[in-house]
Amino acid sequence: MFVSKAAVVGGGTMGGEIAQAIAASDIPVVVKDIDQKFVDAALEKARGVTEGQLARLVKKEKLTQEQADARLAEVMGNITGATTYEEFGDVDFVIEAVPEKMEIKQAVFREIDAATPGHAILTSNTSSLSITEIGEATLRPDKVVGFHFFYPASIMPLVEVIVGEDSSQETATAAYNFAQAIKKQPIVCGEVPGFVVNRILMATMGEIWRAQEEQGLSLKAIDEAIAGAQLAPMGPFFLTDLLGLDTVFHVAEHLNESYGESFYVHEGLRGLVSEGKLGAKTGGEGFFKDGEQNVPGDAEPNAEELVAMFSSRALIEACLLVEEGVCSVRDIDLGMMAGAGLDPRKGLLPPFWKADVTGLDQVLETMEGLEEKYGERFSPPITLKRLVAQGRHGLTTGQGFYPYPQADEGEQTETVKLETRDGVAIAWLANLPMNSISPQVVEDLETVWNRIKDGGEVGAMVIASSVPVVFSAGADIKAFTTLDEASGADLINRAHALFRDFGKARVATIGAVNSIAFGGGCELAMACDVRIAAEAAVFGQPEVKLGIIPGFGGTQRLARLVGPNKALEMNLVGDAILSEEALELGLVNRVVPDHELFETALMWGRKLAAQAPVAVEQIKTVSHQGDIDAGIEAEKQGFAAAFASEDAKEGISAFLGKRSPKWSGR
Repeated sequence: MFVSKAAVVGGGTMGGEIAQAIAASDIPVVVKDIDQKFVDAALEKARGVTEGQLARLVKKEKLTQEQADARLAEVMGNITGATTYEEFGDVDFVIEAVPEKMEIKQAVFREIDAATPGHAILTSNTSSLSITEIGEATLRPDKVVGFHFFYPASIMPLVEVIVGEDSSQETATAAYNFAQAIKKQPIVCGEVPGFVVNRILMATMGEIWRAQEEQGLSLKAIDEAIAGAQLAPMGPFFLTDLLGLDTVFHVAEHLNESYGESFYVHEGLRGLVSEGKLGAKTGGEGFFKDGEQNVPGDAEPNAEELVAMFSSRALIEACLLVEEGVCSVRDIDLGMMAGAGLDPRKGLLPPFWKADVTGLDQVLETMEGLEEKYGERFSPPITLKRLVAQGRHGLTTGQGFYPYPQADEGEQTETVKLETRDGVAIAWLANLPMNSISPQVVEDLETVWNRIKDGGEVGAMVIASSVPVVFSAGADIKAFTTLDEASGADLINRAHALFRDFGKARVATIGAVNSIAFGGGCELAMACDVRIAAEAAVFGQPEVKLGIIPGFGGTQRLARLVGPNKALEMNLVGDAILSEEALELGLVNRVVPDHELFETALMWGRKLAAQAPVAVEQIKTVSHQGDIDAGIEAEKQGFAAAFASEDAKEGISAFLGKRSPKWSGR
């Protein structure tokens, strides 16, 4: 499902910010509200956000003022305001952003169901309400999903794509791709109160709120302890003032009603909301006024215990989300990074990653102590107990929720690290931050492969990522633009020869795809004999969006795996597919929970390494005999022709400049 025109129902600040994100991605969008003043407010907000973004580019001398003015006109020209549904007859994707009341949302969905084409996807920017219940108001519940932005939508990159009981896989994938098209970071999750980020945040904030009121603690001291321990970008009380006390209170009450007293509601917060003291949105008075706290409490907290409670509850809720089948490990961590500001570059780690770094055995011991003191809300989750029982303690042992390289002694290449574990070789992709396939990666992977193959000591190699949140985002486009014709041809030839050898040699190859595998990353995985995917894995061949074609076998191997029709579609469209569809298509052999990916890949490695080497080699050589070599030769010629085109230059320039390309057909 493709989006040529979108709509936002609900104006004001949030509607304006959402519309601006769509318009800035060069997609026409109509903003509709029942009152023109709310439409005008949305348009004004969209203009203000765009002006601010462009002013920063002018200040950095990336645009002239004249270019900025022209771009402002372009973006605002993509937005239409309306108080009726007259503009909805050709809309492909609708985002509802009206008040958080089920009766209002269902009424709106009945209206947009009648006003939009049958193929249109209808989404709700709800922070907590049931997608299934909202979808029941329409004749197309399979085309209804949640599409939850985080405030402010113009800055926060996260969108939670929430799948209801009736939502189809095709709808979830289309919503995921639309989120990427408007330059947001999507995660996909099931339907539970609070979804992912709000559920974890409210669990942690509730513990802090409970401690503050029961012990009469100083708000300033608590905020300093939490921020100082790098558990969050800022303390919970200061954050609440920024977000709006009424917004936070509404979510907290809903989760308390849904999950019980393990989600505590601060009584002081309740009182402040009833008095209209909502924080930044009401002039600044909320938990604080002019730097002084507005609720009782001046005692010094036990900072160490507060930190333990905060991080323990975050991990417990994260584990429960996994155990309930709501979301994957990687998507939960990614959601907390993109939606709660936990930036690893600043030392702020999301729950699973942080637990691995701390040590799961130590984390379990801390939880058991808190459970003994405070009761079952700190009861350690089963997943954590299992990992500790397996000796998977995190970073120090090479495996926890994520796997970590423990490279062999001796000389190592720069971007691919070699490890031998349980008689299986592991080639760890280590070209931070996105494991892009650069000339150096091809050279290093070739070196590692030859070392494994020539050594004759192992019969299987796993290709895995040393980065928890990405397998490989594709070819290093910037590095490719520095190559001349001769060096470019040499790189392509070497990469093809290496990937072909993966499919011929007596060493079995297993791709352990933990996350994003786009372009060259997807082609690297396809070159392996077996592909094991994590639930969070995402595949795609987006080269066409840059005006080029797959260059590492994507036009040949993809068709052999998923069939010529689907392969042609994927290469022509360039959109992503999620792990479930990849399994159905035959692109991957297995899909497993994120935290079981590496162990499963090793298990496959041990199995295949134990097979007869000559038989393995012959099976690989003779299986699916055909004209792949001729096909790859044709691909190489096609890639060279596409890469030399004006469209490719424009596509790559637009990609590097973070803008939409304008094709010339030359």
